[in-house]
Amino acid sequence: MSSPASPPAPAAHRRRRLEPDARREQIMSVAVRLFGERPYAEVSTTDVARDAGVARGLVNHYFGTKKELYLEVVRVMLTVPEVALERLPSGDPPERVDAIVTWFLDVVSRHSTSWLAAITAGGMAGDTDVDQVIAEAIDVAADSVLAAVGVTARSGEALRGMARAYVGMCTYTAREWLQRGALTRDQVHTLLTTTLLAMVEKVFPQATG
Repeated sequence: MSSPASPPAPAAHRRRRLEPDARREQIMSVAVRLFGERPYAEVSTTDVARDAGVARGLVNHYFGTKKELYLEVVRVMLTVPEVALERLPSGDPPERVDAIVTWFLDVVSRHSTSWLAAITAGGMAGDTDVDQVIAEAIDVAADSVLAAVGVTARSGEALRGMARAYVGMCTYTAREWLQRGALTRDQVHTLLTTTLLAMVEKVFPQATG
């Protein structure tokens, strides 16, 4: 005899298909917060599971080990998403530079604790895997800077090196604002936009010419 619950099964299946992404996002959100609040050694997958309201096995299912989860947190916090470039205005360089710097400052201020923890590797500095994730994120950010100002990274490694140097400047300048309080947001914005425009006009041509 069929179960009374049989008819609504298709809807239930649809709900289950939507759940994994939502659960994964929920776990990642909690992990970003916890690794931002505490050093790597003081956070466990049990902590993440408890705060996310899921079984610890589910954390392992989606992310693997604690270290693999942490690497994903660092990657998410430091990698510039493609959507950030897609939403840039199609105006002249000053307008685009202002937009990309504003986006960067909005992101790091909104997630300041987690971002600061990610760039300092949360007590995991020197770990080969963590260093590799950070280096990859810097490369992505450098290419994003070049794309934002309409320069192709294919022009050579010197150009990418210049862009990476600018990314490093952005990182340390933001720390002066968020961590040390030595600069205001307006001062950081002015410094980063003015510098990038000067690089577009006077520095990048040395690598592309």
